[in-house]
Parts: sequence; C-alpha cells; structure tokens
Amino acid sequence: MESIPQITTEELKQKLENGEKLEIVDVREDEEVAAGKIPQAKHIAMGTIPENLDKFDKEKEYIFVCRSGGRSTNVCHFMRDQGFKVRNMTGGMLEWTGETE
Repeated sequence: MESIPQITTEELKQKLENGEKLEIVDVREDEEVAAGKIPQAKHIAMGTIPENLDKFDKEKEYIFVCRSGGRSTNVCHFMRDQGFKVRNMTGGMLEWTGETE
C-alpha cells in the first residue's frame, strides 16, 4: 500500500501563521472537537465522510486531523481511493501546539 503524504504539526502551524489558506478537516467525534480544534479546520466526523464527499473538491488538497493520527490516516486512504489529494497531520491533536477554538 502506497504511503500517505504527511505534514507535521509544526509545518502546519507555520503554514497557518504565514496566512496560507488550507483545507483542514478534523475527523474526530463531536465530543472530542468540543475540547478544541484548529481554527481553520472543518469538522466532519470520520463515520460521516462517505456521505459528505460532495463537500470536497478534487482540485484541492485536504489535510486530515484526528486525535493521534490513526483515524486520519484511514480517512486519507479512503479519500485517496476516491480520487482526492490528501495529507495526514502526524501526531494529531495530541501534538498540536498552535491555537485552538
């Protein structure tokens, strides 16, 4: 299985601080996101991704985020199989040191 492109929490934080417009998707459950998510991130729980494919654009690259990086890796494999450009945030929110909302 081909590996998924990764982005570290530090690289992502730097891009956001530089004002880059990124497509970040947090795939954690509602109660996890309630504790805080990356400000630009859209919340689409992992289990609802298949029914929300119409919210994604094949021209854009999506960065998927979860608690530790495991679920978001699974979502990346699924989304790539659907023809989307994906990247996984390694370490997940456990390693995120940037702002949350």
